[in-house]
Amino acid sequence: MGDAAVSEQSVVNHELNSSKNENEEKTDAKETSTKKAKKKSQSSGKEISITLKDNPDEESLKLKSNIYVVFVECETPGNIGFLARTMANFGLSKLVLINPPELKKEAFYQAMHAQHIVENAMIFDSLDEFYKNVRIDFKVASTGVAGGSYNLSRIPIKPEELGRKLNPNNNTAIIFGREGNGLTNKEIESCDITVSIPTDPTYPIMNISHAAAIILYELFKNRNEFPVEGLEESTSIEKEYLLKDMEEIIDALPIPDHKKKTGLRSFKNIINRAFITGREAHTLKGILRRLKMNQEE
Repeated sequence: MGDAAVSEQSVVNHELNSSKNENEEKTDAKETSTKKAKKKSQSSGKEISITLKDNPDEESLKLKSNIYVVFVECETPGNIGFLARTMANFGLSKLVLINPPELKKEAFYQAMHAQHIVENAMIFDSLDEFYKNVRIDFKVASTGVAGGSYNLSRIPIKPEELGRKLNPNNNTAIIFGREGNGLTNKEIESCDITVSIPTDPTYPIMNISHAAAIILYELFKNRNEFPVEGLEESTSIEKEYLLKDMEEIIDALPIPDHKKKTGLRSFKNIINRAFITGREAHTLKGILRRLKMNQEE
């Protein structure tokens, strides 16, 4: 809620045309790297490729390419590593550090297999400097202290709503504040919208990596797929044969017709609600056929 006069709906539906290409983005990153003398270990220039599923969803790829995770004035190097690790879980790589402490071994140690994200982080002295060097279309402030009508800039949306409405074509900055004090009112007011996780009011402030994990999960939960085989939902034909086998078993039972009908209906409801996989359908079918054979003996 950068502008208090703008309604939440218009802010959420904020869409700008993004006309950048990959070469321009790489140029911006190189210029930033040259300008910052602080960027010690970030100058290696080595690019780490992220393994994606065979047929990656285009929207998910755009989102991963266009999200900048910004950490303002971190106090503990280890938290930078934890945040990088969380980013890697969701395929993100653009970490921005605003006036951070020295990146000691702790930051790289806590990052585990996401050390490349710490090494290639962009470092700036202030948010204003970041905005001047990198084109950001949409700014999201995260806060653990939500506000009401008395503080318009802190009227939040939940991560789930952000995930539904965020435009993957926009360059989006998700901004996390200091471990102790979070973001200032001025920093929040400069953003387009505020997102907050509805925690218990007795202890509302979360560790940054935990908060980031929840927000990023909501962004990608309907865009990413499990990178494993065999989870395809069973087809209507597979379910049809499964129900047919169950019907034959029930028909052979010495029970009233109305109970047979109710039993088959119940089994059908269970199968449809469970969204069973094709492999599960075949396994159940094998068991039902064995039961049929036992009945016939």
